Amino acid sequence: MTPREQEIQRRIVLSETRVTKAVFPPTTNHHNTLFGSTALAWMDEVSFIAATRFCRLPLVTVSSDRIDFKHAIPAGSIVELIGRVIKVGNTSLKVEVEVFVEGLYQEGRERAISGSFSFVAVDDQQKPVPVLPGFDH
Repeated sequence: MTPREQEIQRRIVLSETRVTKAVFPPTTNHHNTLFGSTALAWMDEVSFIAATRFCRLPLVTVSSDRIDFKHAIPAGSIVELIGRVIKVGNTSLKVEVEVFVEGLYQEGRERAISGSFSFVAVDDQQKPVPVLPGFDH
């Protein structure tokens, strides 16, 4: 394993991000389930935090890949969002986010939503910069 690959593995472990939220009425729709747009905003935020923890550089979101909504998330649920860096390029990162739902008063949880987000590290002029300066690609 190259020094760059070792550094990537080290940073992936350190950058995993977990956020837990409760689903209350202001975040729900007329079906009494979590708004999809709210879920996407939470996912983008968690992925941004994981990516920033990985490289500690200014980042911009450049795309979101397929987002799969497997289960509705009812009001009164707990959700946990887990963001993990899954791919590292020269100036870009890809972060996978999984959203798990659990009832407030029941054991167990299931994956409700998954997707990935891509980021590019930028300088003050918004030009791409390496996510791992000092480690040749």
